[in-house]
Amino acid sequence: MERDIESVLVTKEKLQECVAELGTRITQDYTGKKLLVLGILKGSVPFMSDLIRKIKIPIFYDFMVVSSYGFSAESSGVVRILKDLERNVEDVHILIVEDIIDTGLTLKYLKGNLLTRNPLSVKIVTLLDKPYRRKTEVTPDYKGFLIPDEFVVGYGLDYNEHYRNLPYIGILKREVYENR
Repeated sequence: MERDIESVLVTKEKLQECVAELGTRITQDYTGKKLLVLGILKGSVPFMSDLIRKIKIPIFYDFMVVSSYGFSAESSGVVRILKDLERNVEDVHILIVEDIIDTGLTLKYLKGNLLTRNPLSVKIVTLLDKPYRRKTEVTPDYKGFLIPDEFVVGYGLDYNEHYRNLPYIGILKREVYENR
């Protein structure tokens, strides 16, 4: 795996610092509120796991599987919910946890879908933000790192289901995903 990484973009230490800061801000903003932390599988798992331990208020959490990529390096633009929530979200605040915002198509669809379910609010926290690739307007309420337009893996992010377990965010060598 390591030989496929061109360079480390965000170290393990920087990830942990960022997650702690985000957890503190979220704790301040949601103190006294009923909060559902909603992870988008599979990429958000390491980030969400670390983040919820830094949120110092009672929370609920759940997961959804939403896809617009399949097994491709490019978004298809067609968003599908493969696994929905297991709870009613009426009268709760929802915080969507995403690993990366790229085109924004998936999150725009998801946020719109969730708003039809009558929550008190729907906000987004993302670890990585890639605004140069936006195809629709989506602005995260909380974000970790603004990153360049590179194919990144690690800390939950994958290419073809590989590299998720790297403890850092790395730039994948172009030949790995262009020649397959």
